[in-house]
Amino acid sequence: MRRTTRLALTHAGEEFLKRSERIIADADAAWDSVRRLDDTPRGLLRVSVAGAHFPKLFTTFLHEFQEVKLEVQSTTRHVDLLADGVDVAMRIGHVKDQDLIARLIHTDRLIVVAAPGYLDCAQPLSKTSDLRKHSCLLGFAGEWTSNRNWPLRSGGTIAVEGRLAANDISLLRQACLDGLGCALLASAVVAEDIEAGRLIPVLLDEIGTELPVSLVYADREYVDPKVREFVDRAVDVIAREMPKPWNGSTT
Repeated sequence: MRRTTRLALTHAGEEFLKRSERIIADADAAWDSVRRLDDTPRGLLRVSVAGAHFPKLFTTFLHEFQEVKLEVQSTTRHVDLLADGVDVAMRIGHVKDQDLIARLIHTDRLIVVAAPGYLDCAQPLSKTSDLRKHSCLLGFAGEWTSNRNWPLRSGGTIAVEGRLAANDISLLRQACLDGLGCALLASAVVAEDIEAGRLIPVLLDEIGTELPVSLVYADREYVDPKVREFVDRAVDVIAREMPKPWNGSTT
């Protein structure tokens, strides 16, 4: 140091400070790496679930891993994990993104159902083309795009029309029970209604598709411990608590 009207670093002091700062930064980075490699779940975990709620899964996870913070959002939208900053998401339907790892939890089937009262008053519904004469209760294919194409079991789709479109499955089910039209729903959602005779499956061999439910997360060489631990537990819990698909019986 040289004494002037104020203190200032010499050239050697400035060089020493730069090197010291670099050493400290390298030490911090090394410590972060060690913390990541010690396999302890910690930090913020953001999870997106699709409509279903499994509160015990999340509260138990927080009790078990004290260094984890959780943010959980319920949405029917297919979130973009990278763009939305989401670590794990529940995905209903086939996962096509090659950059995601998918852990299959559950498999159901989409089927067409209608209330007996609706079928008694409506046009005959014995073949696929008859759907064009019926009011169909529509889900959403996108943010504000109603799904007006129902899957054929032989491949392809058939165009349908209807007065109600919603991304709320309980609303579509209730509208179907109230005789407002045919609905394409997961069999587990309507299994009890079918068994009780409140709804009748139609066109089972013609309309519908398999409906996988998966947990997805980014495909990376290093999987964060909190993601790995959460997915392992969630697969078991959700598979156990998901409603059981309709077994094909009405008795």
